[in-house]
Amino acid sequence: MKKRIFLKAPLLTRSGYGEQARFALRALRSREDLFEIFIQPLEWGKTSWITEETEERAWIDQTIEKTIAYLQEGGQFDASLQVTIPNEWEKLTPINIGFTAGMETTKVAAPWLQRGNDMDAIIVVSNHSKKTYEDTVYMAKNPDTQEEASYKLNTPIVAINFPIKEYESCPDLGIKLDYDFNFIVVAQMGPRKNVSNTVKWFIEEFRDEEVGLVLKTNMAKNCHMDRQKVFHDYKRLVGGLGDRKCKVYLLHGDMDDEEIHSLYHHPQIKAALSLTHGEGFGLPLFEAAYSGIPVIAPGWSGQRDFLVNHKTGKCEFFNVEYDLQPIPEQVVWENVIIKESMWAYPREHSAKQKMRECYANYDEAMEVAAKLKARLIADFTADQQNAKMIEVFCNALNMTSEPLIEQIVEFG
Repeated sequence: MKKRIFLKAPLLTRSGYGEQARFALRALRSREDLFEIFIQPLEWGKTSWITEETEERAWIDQTIEKTIAYLQEGGQFDASLQVTIPNEWEKLTPINIGFTAGMETTKVAAPWLQRGNDMDAIIVVSNHSKKTYEDTVYMAKNPDTQEEASYKLNTPIVAINFPIKEYESCPDLGIKLDYDFNFIVVAQMGPRKNVSNTVKWFIEEFRDEEVGLVLKTNMAKNCHMDRQKVFHDYKRLVGGLGDRKCKVYLLHGDMDDEEIHSLYHHPQIKAALSLTHGEGFGLPLFEAAYSGIPVIAPGWSGQRDFLVNHKTGKCEFFNVEYDLQPIPEQVVWENVIIKESMWAYPREHSAKQKMRECYANYDEAMEVAAKLKARLIADFTADQQNAKMIEVFCNALNMTSEPLIEQIVEFG
C-alpha cells in the first residue's frame, strides 16, 4: 500500500528553497509506486513565483487541489517532508522529515537543535551543512536540578546534493556583449553574496582591459521596481570607481532553467565568479561547473561538495583564499544567523589573482573545467540523487525501496 507523503514546501517560488523543494518533489515522483504525494505550498520571503506552464506545474496545481479536498475530508498522512529553515519544522504526522539548505556559517541557532531533535530524519544539501549541524553544541541547564549539560543534535542527518539538469539545447537569448571574455555572477543581492566587492575588485583588476562582468541579480522579485532599485544601486557603485575600459552588465528579470543554463553556454561568457561569504550548496556555481566553464570561488562551505574531487583531494576550480571571521552585526537574523557564528571573508589579493589566472591561462582553465564537468555528470545524475532521497523515506518508514516486481501470468 502506498504511503501518503505530505510535502510542505515553497515549491512554486523562484528561490534556492524553491529549487530544493522541486528536487524533493521530483525524487518522490520517481517512485509513485511507493508514495502518494500531497502538497501545501509555502511563500519564501518576498521572492517571485514561477509562471511557466509545464507538465510539472499542472501536476502541482492538481495535487494542491487534491490535498485541500483530502484535508477537508479529515484525511491523514503517513509522513511529512518539510522544506524550510529548521525553526519552522513541526510535528505534523507520525513520521516527520526536515529538509533544509542549512548553514552558510559555522554554527546553528539553538532552536534549530530543538526542532531538529523533534524530527525523525533530517536532510541537508551539503556536507558543510551536515557537519555544522552535528558540531553545534550548547550548554543547557536542567530547570529542576540546575545542572548544566551539553545539548546537541541527536536525529539522523544525511547530506544529499542537487542533481544535474540536462537539456538537449538551450535557447539563444540574443545577448550581445562588447568583449569576447566575460565573467558571470549569478547571485541575489544581499550581504552574504558579497556582490559589491566582487564588482569593485573586478573593475580594479581589469580597469583598462577588454573584459566584462555579467551580473544576474535581483533584490527579491523580478519586477520593474526591483530592477530600478538594483540598477541605480550598481550604477552608483560603478560610477564611483572612476573611468574604465572593462564592462559591467546588469541582467534582471524572470528566467526559466533553460534560459539560465544558456548563460553558461553563451560563447562570450567564459567563467563563473562568486566571492560569497558562505553557501548551503551554491547551486549557480554547480550549474556553471557541470555546464563546463571554469569556476572562481572561495574553498569553503557547501560548494566544496562538488568543486573538490574528494577521491584525489584536488580542487578543480580557482580557489580564492579567505579568512573565517565573525559575521557582521547587521546580518544577524534571530534564530537563523546568530551573532556567535562566522563565515568566510575572501581575500582581495587572492580574488584578483584568481580572476587574472583564469583570464590569462584560459586554455588550462578549460582543461580543469572539462574534468570537473565529466565528474559531475557521472556522479550527480538525477537517478543517483533521487535514490538517496528515496532511501531516507524508506528508512524512516521502515519500507523497502526495491522496485515492485509484477507477476507474469500466462493465459491459455
